[in-house]
Amino acid sequence: MRLEEAAMPLRDHFRPPLDLTASWEGFHGGWPMVIVQQLRKQLPAGYVAEPRVHSGSRVEIDVAAFEKDEAPPSTGMVGGGGGVATAVWAPSRPCLAVETTLPDHDEYEVRIYDARRGRRLVAAIEIVSPANKDRPEHRNVFVARCAALLQKGVAVSIVDLVTLRHFNLYVELLAMIGHSDPTLGDPPPGLYAASCRWTRREDRTLLEAWSHVLTLGGPLPTLPLWLGADLVVPLDLERSYEQACNDLWIA
Repeated sequence: MRLEEAAMPLRDHFRPPLDLTASWEGFHGGWPMVIVQQLRKQLPAGYVAEPRVHSGSRVEIDVAAFEKDEAPPSTGMVGGGGGVATAVWAPSRPCLAVETTLPDHDEYEVRIYDARRGRRLVAAIEIVSPANKDRPEHRNVFVARCAALLQKGVAVSIVDLVTLRHFNLYVELLAMIGHSDPTLGDPPPGLYAASCRWTRREDRTLLEAWSHVLTLGGPLPTLPLWLGADLVVPLDLERSYEQACNDLWIA
């Protein structure tokens, strides 16, 4: 039986026994490239897909490394005739000073461009990582990024296989823009796949969304990947998922 004909189960990449033999980072890093390879056979002429993978990490800057032995030159000006130096301006004490870090974020995604229109971004496939869900500020960054893409007319697909944390970023995205998806139930599922876009119908602007609940042991859906107002190709998550698992020897 050919790989694309077999309906294979969704695995838990974050818990034993699978995470003892294969890391979720390896799978998340490899899956976007498999999606790109399969989209290459489906995208119309003039459209290109690229993977984008960035694993967020805390970066600590060693301030001492930038210090020089000599003090920086003074900003005060002293007159040649022994004039008085100009006063150095200093701000008042800050109203807030708290210890924190700049929020970094994971990116596991595929971006699709219309090369005929100056590589205009038309669609993005976002694969959720544990770090995207682990704290409110990370969830806010992820949701804000998706909302900004939608606002620019980019169709957004979100795929969440993370079993460690029960948050639904698709629901939070809809809430940010003042909507909800009643088909998901209450509470919303922690595993899901969804595609959404803003489009115009006559004189109305509509938010359209297609959502699916994912279950461990079940297949993954095919989502609509919108490239334009009336141009769409299928995003076969099951086929790319199985190919990525097969390439990485994930049983």
